[in-house]
Amino acid sequence: MDQKSLETLAAKLDLLIEAVGRLAPADVTPTDLATADCFVWAAEPGLLEPVHRVNRVDIGLIRGVDRVRDILLDNTERFAAGFPANNVLLWGARGMGKSSLVKSVHEAINAGRKDADPLKLIEIHREDIDTLPKLMAILKTSPFRFILFCDDLSFDHDDTSYKSLKAALEGGVEGRPANVIFYATSNRRHLLPRDMIDNERSTAINPSEAVEEKVSLSDRFGLWLGFHKCSQDDYLDMIDGYVRYHSLEIDPAQLRAEALEWATTRGSRSGRVAWQFTQDLAGRLGKPLRD
Repeated sequence: MDQKSLETLAAKLDLLIEAVGRLAPADVTPTDLATADCFVWAAEPGLLEPVHRVNRVDIGLIRGVDRVRDILLDNTERFAAGFPANNVLLWGARGMGKSSLVKSVHEAINAGRKDADPLKLIEIHREDIDTLPKLMAILKTSPFRFILFCDDLSFDHDDTSYKSLKAALEGGVEGRPANVIFYATSNRRHLLPRDMIDNERSTAINPSEAVEEKVSLSDRFGLWLGFHKCSQDDYLDMIDGYVRYHSLEIDPAQLRAEALEWATTRGSRSGRVAWQFTQDLAGRLGKPLRD
């Protein structure tokens, strides 16, 4: 091969190396966890994206769930202080403030920790549950303490990622890092669809063992906090709290009548419905809502 051919080949190899280099994933710069108190886990690049403006409400505006609020506050306070605490599953009726309570409790805890490291809240999306071990490996060496939060957690047929969650919470060789706790919300108490459990019971060689495998995921949560449909009085109390907090001026009798009509047209009473009514009311009154 003559010199010119060698030079041509070398040039082509350089182009090939450059093209392959562009295909390789870029180096991921670790997130500075001191920059924010809340993050979202981006599983694909493997980094934590800071959230500087968190979508949450003041804990005093979450009504009708006083007992579970106090239990969650106590558990989170103990964890933030470095004492033993449990993973928590918040389950039950839609729109009753499960995810709002987690975010509000996080804010309330940090408000009382002026001279201590803040507690960090990290949201992990349901579809990224199988990357939990990777996330925990990042967090376990950090000086901070973390709540891993998954909203609307549930598993469908043929979905085996629940096994990753079981191992990450309690069952792996390393177990859950001491500076990490897991909070999840779900409409299902056992996180798996009822017909999936029933199917296991009817088709397995050993039905009791098969069902045990499916429902044991919930056992990884030391606290089960149930949220139930609210009464009319609780619903009206939620709306009264929102109206006072946002300084909306309206005759009490008119407010009650409109609030009940709003709930009737939606066939439901919940914290979400109360908040939607409040937004509609503020818009009709031409009043802004407080941040």
